[in-house]
Amino acid sequence: MWIKIGLSLLLFCCNAALAQQTLTQVLRGTVIDKQVKNALVGATVLITPSTPTRGAYTDHNGHFRFDGVPVGTYNVTVSYLGYLPHAVPNVVLNSGKETVLVIELEESVVNVKEVVITADKRKDLPINELSTVSTRTFSVDEAQHYAAAVNDPGRMVMSFPGVVAPDDGNNRIAIRGNAPNGLLWRMEGIDIPNPNHFSDVGTSGGGISILSSALLSNSDFSTGAFAAEYGNALSGVFDLKLRKGNNEKREHTAKAGFLGLSLASEGPFKKNYNGSYLVNYRYSTLGILNKLSLLDDPYHTNFQDLAYHIYLPTNKAGYFTLFGFGGLSDQGYTAPTDSSKWQTEGDRYGGKFFANTGVAGFTHGYIFNSKAYLKTALSITATGNGYDTEYMNDEYGITLLAHNHFVQHKQTVSSALNYKFNARLVMRSGLVQSRLSYQLQSKNAGHVGDHLITTLDTDNATYTTQAFSQLQFRITDNLTANAGFHGMYLWLNATYSVEPRASLKWDFTERQSVALGYGLHSQLQPIGVYFTQSVNANGETSQANKNLEPTKAHHVVLSYNYAFSENLRLKTELYYQHLFNVPIDRDSATSFSMLNLVDGFPTNPLHNAGTGDNYGAELTLEKYLSKRLYFLASASLYQSQYKGSDQKERNTRYNGNYAATFTGGKEFVLSRKSGNTLFGVNMKVLYAGGFRYTPINLDASVIANETVHYDNMAFSGKYPDYFRIDAGVSLKWNRPKLTNTLSLDVQNALNRSNIHSYGYEPMKQKIVTHSQTGLIPVLAYQVQF
Repeated sequence: MWIKIGLSLLLFCCNAALAQQTLTQVLRGTVIDKQVKNALVGATVLITPSTPTRGAYTDHNGHFRFDGVPVGTYNVTVSYLGYLPHAVPNVVLNSGKETVLVIELEESVVNVKEVVITADKRKDLPINELSTVSTRTFSVDEAQHYAAAVNDPGRMVMSFPGVVAPDDGNNRIAIRGNAPNGLLWRMEGIDIPNPNHFSDVGTSGGGISILSSALLSNSDFSTGAFAAEYGNALSGVFDLKLRKGNNEKREHTAKAGFLGLSLASEGPFKKNYNGSYLVNYRYSTLGILNKLSLLDDPYHTNFQDLAYHIYLPTNKAGYFTLFGFGGLSDQGYTAPTDSSKWQTEGDRYGGKFFANTGVAGFTHGYIFNSKAYLKTALSITATGNGYDTEYMNDEYGITLLAHNHFVQHKQTVSSALNYKFNARLVMRSGLVQSRLSYQLQSKNAGHVGDHLITTLDTDNATYTTQAFSQLQFRITDNLTANAGFHGMYLWLNATYSVEPRASLKWDFTERQSVALGYGLHSQLQPIGVYFTQSVNANGETSQANKNLEPTKAHHVVLSYNYAFSENLRLKTELYYQHLFNVPIDRDSATSFSMLNLVDGFPTNPLHNAGTGDNYGAELTLEKYLSKRLYFLASASLYQSQYKGSDQKERNTRYNGNYAATFTGGKEFVLSRKSGNTLFGVNMKVLYAGGFRYTPINLDASVIANETVHYDNMAFSGKYPDYFRIDAGVSLKWNRPKLTNTLSLDVQNALNRSNIHSYGYEPMKQKIVTHSQTGLIPVLAYQVQF
């Protein structure tokens, strides 16, 4: 089979190398002010390399355009009197799709009379200029090269420092020793629910992203000391931006692969109108094969998703956008009615799991003048998660062991004002009001044969209010200070948090910069925690957790950057995070802490008396994509500890102590016409210290006929170190108005058996090892036209 695939690739290369011709495409875009978003008229735009050099000026709408540019890779540089020059390196032109850029310029605090383009070409600089430390741009175009990332943002950021994945089969990420649920997802300035298929309640990840990279623009990814506008997060913020559809030409992308079939379409609503639409739909390949009875999948896995972005500008009333996404996913399994197939106790269990998510948003942006810009947003979100667990007895009878059904609806209105007093001083302030309604039900049997016990049953609603304000003062073009606050109030129990934020960044030479950031951050508990029902010794039921306060954390980050060249940079960060107000057991001395939560809603009575500490150092060496070569190497050393109600200092579940990654790739030109046919090779190497686990008490497990842990030894065990290599190859060939891409990504290319967990197996009466995912090939074909 592999020989056939290799021969097919060779034939593709040979055919592509034959009919050579000069293929061209349109490169165009808009130049705007970074803070206020108004168009900059008369800016100079140059593209290189080009013989002769191509140049253009922006028109009255800030637009520029280059027609008939040969496909390939270019640098775009922009200059404008009174603004700092800016460069966008490695802009790729393909024949099947126009390239449309939005370039934001920052006003200079110095009266510039003559501009020499020496722009900072750092591609990791955040889009949000108020984010100073522990934040970098998530470049969609560059991250799509990452091996086995399958266009999933959660998997793409696993190459970044301080980010570790606890599970191969999931895109949950642990950041700097924090639990994965500390990550906040945002889209177009609005908090959104977990945008992943097969997601559990109380988590920030899932099996695969609902979002398609076809809709995403470059976005920001933060891992500490966040800007003031970000709230309700402890470990990280993924601030997603959507790109606009092509407003001049209808374009389409079709893709077929192991994970699904997808179709994206974009274009203008009508001629001579700048409005556009962009939509993407995907359906699971596994679901199709199951419906056709062509795949023997005992778990009956299905998923599908739809995402869209509609841009509607007006002449005088600003612009309007409509955006949203929806994802449906489910997986079912029925235990076989043949006891000879029961190799483990788990083979007797069945049931169905589902996870559905939907978001519909509306934004309005209005530029008052060259100083003020207001953005208002409305959103409606909905999530539904649940599962039933069944057990098959020796007579093949079915017993229901668990019934869990969680539905949440949220309506949010937010408004943020950017005001530029002058070139030195900028303010961003905003208010966010949300209403959250919830229908949560959880019934579980403690053991096979027990009756179902209700631990959660509520149907109600509450509100949250958030407010923020941040000032940026640019002392010089090379020295910037930020200061602000974020406030959050939960109406359910009248708890609140007021959080100061501050940072300072100094570019003390052309090649070096240093930054210091501080922030107090907080996060509400998963909504079900407030309503879980506990039963005391007298059999009385109560909601002991309704008055829990948010978990809080102090963040301090010191960073240093050094540029060896415009495309090669070294970055190091030192950080310290002290967590407090952490929910731990209220009525007994145990090792429990919400800092170790994987998913779900704990039912034990809790109070905010726990603490934790995360600290470490990160080092990153990155070469941005240039001359068709890129790499990112990172190393992290960290410590993550906590205290439960027993007041013993322990490792957290996610304390792996060290991690290292290498992600890189190279494209080779296979045709005489540069860019017509490209062959790419990509690789990702992940190495990390194993996470922690609580040892199993074998004797007690045999008696109980289920896994029993040593609570006094919580997280004292450490899994073996994690090691995985992902590899990918791709072939891209351009034809007139058509770009084809054939790719093969292999996750865990060496088929290494990393340890997932240890558990007690009743049928064998011993402790067994559960391994993570083995080798997974993902073959895909994409065409843009």
